[in-house]
Amino acid sequence: MRTITLLQKLRGFRPSPLLLGGLCIAFLVALPVVGIGANLFQGGTSATLEHLAATVLPAYVLNSLALCLGVGLGVALIGVTTAWLTALHDFPGRRVFEWALLLPMAVPAYVMAYMYTDLLTFAGPVQSALREAFGWRYGDYWFPDVRTLPGAVLMFVFVLYPYVYLLVRTAFLERAGRAMEAARSLGQGPWRAFFSVSLPLARPAIAAGVALALMETLADFGTVAYFAVDTFTTGIYRAWFSLGDRVAAAQLAALLLAVVLLLLAGERLSRGRARYHDSAGGKHAVQRRPLRGWAALAAVLACALPLLFGFLLPAACLLDMAINDGDAQFGWRFLTLARNSFLLAGVTAVIGVLLALLLAYGARWAKAGLAARLATLLNRVVGLGYAVPGSVIAVGVLIPVTRLDLWLAGWWASWFGAAPGLLLSSGVAALVYAYLVRFLASALHAVEAGLARITPAMDDAARSLGMGQAGVLRRVHAPLLRGSLLTAGLLVFVDVMKELPATLVMRPFDFDTLAVQAYTLASDERLAEASTASLAIVVVGLLPLIFLSRQIAAGRRD
Repeated sequence: MRTITLLQKLRGFRPSPLLLGGLCIAFLVALPVVGIGANLFQGGTSATLEHLAATVLPAYVLNSLALCLGVGLGVALIGVTTAWLTALHDFPGRRVFEWALLLPMAVPAYVMAYMYTDLLTFAGPVQSALREAFGWRYGDYWFPDVRTLPGAVLMFVFVLYPYVYLLVRTAFLERAGRAMEAARSLGQGPWRAFFSVSLPLARPAIAAGVALALMETLADFGTVAYFAVDTFTTGIYRAWFSLGDRVAAAQLAALLLAVVLLLLAGERLSRGRARYHDSAGGKHAVQRRPLRGWAALAAVLACALPLLFGFLLPAACLLDMAINDGDAQFGWRFLTLARNSFLLAGVTAVIGVLLALLLAYGARWAKAGLAARLATLLNRVVGLGYAVPGSVIAVGVLIPVTRLDLWLAGWWASWFGAAPGLLLSSGVAALVYAYLVRFLASALHAVEAGLARITPAMDDAARSLGMGQAGVLRRVHAPLLRGSLLTAGLLVFVDVMKELPATLVMRPFDFDTLAVQAYTLASDERLAEASTASLAIVVVGLLPLIFLSRQIAAGRRD
């Protein structure tokens, strides 16, 4: 019976041009992932896989699991603590910490790794100061080596804890206010109320923030490669370039993708059937508990230390190195790298905003029925691209694009008698495509949030005046969405500027970016020369955080 009903619906279904466009976009976004899955059971690579399984694959698995465990615990501890303090307590500097704790998000993890390596190495300023102060020599003292797996965990924790902080702080402000007051009225102390009321209410936000941080950890290449920590991303790169086996690289990428999907499924299953709604509804001013004396000092330190180690110290080292070190790279080479980075980021941002607007607008226009469900499904498919690591997307894009290139070259040679070379995979088009697969979700979420703030009554009023879809978008939605579209473009722009794995694998010959330059110079231990490229990436990364912090400050005038 249900099959007959579905067939009847399909017979009368006439998709709109917006829905057809969304279907094409979702297909292109899903294509790299499908390509990776198609290579999972392909033969001809058993020797390579047996070699990897016998030598380095166990290390890939164990190191990746250890990274996830350490980073998950670290970001949860720092993110929840700082969110709880700034949302539900009042102490000196709270208003500054509310937005300043987001600043470490502007620093890529691999840039953080370069700076702390230079700071803590044997010839660095910290150990040099210790030897001068105490008269020590080499071998007289023990100092931890930052270029280890625990060191990589610390780098990721310093950079990624804002994911948990931002989501959990919002949950505390929106849900925990009344519940905390009720708990206090029943005689519960602050610590008991935190563990029995605040923490359970914030559980979905904690799980979502930790999941985001772990996906970024698994997607990273620059940090783990620089610290010589073998993970799936370094294995993919090694199988592709060192062993020259693209199918084996695709199979490793499929395993990494499976880990990411399991991570997402685990985050969903952890909620179970629990619901975390605020039954009272509406906004409620949070009554913050004032802290004084030692409690206030402890709160200030708990918020200041992540900010110090996650942003202030590495940013200061970068700035000092770029200004005072004679090896810092400026001039035409730096300008060429900046031009390449800005070109890729700008083109991807413009295309990403246009595609996100098409998808979000198509979902808004399809209000009910099969069209609405299909539009929602397409947007979710596009949203999954952000969960796929850049190295996986690079492999997934290059395999079908290279095959298409070879087919086109053969067709051209058969007709014109000359080989044109690789037209698609040798240029920036494939790289921009990979960026869009990876970061289109960021633009889509921003545009969807902007459209959600526009009441549907305005659409009905415009249609009653005879406007079509294009007219409503141009004359009603576009002016109201200006800020959201700018935010969407800015998010994609900054993400592309920081992206390293996909750029490293797919960039055309002799076409480097700031991220590639920073990684290459740092890998050659030329940290001073890498400082200018790293500093430029950090400065660009501050732009969306400034917008976000201003919105937080404007929205919370309490």
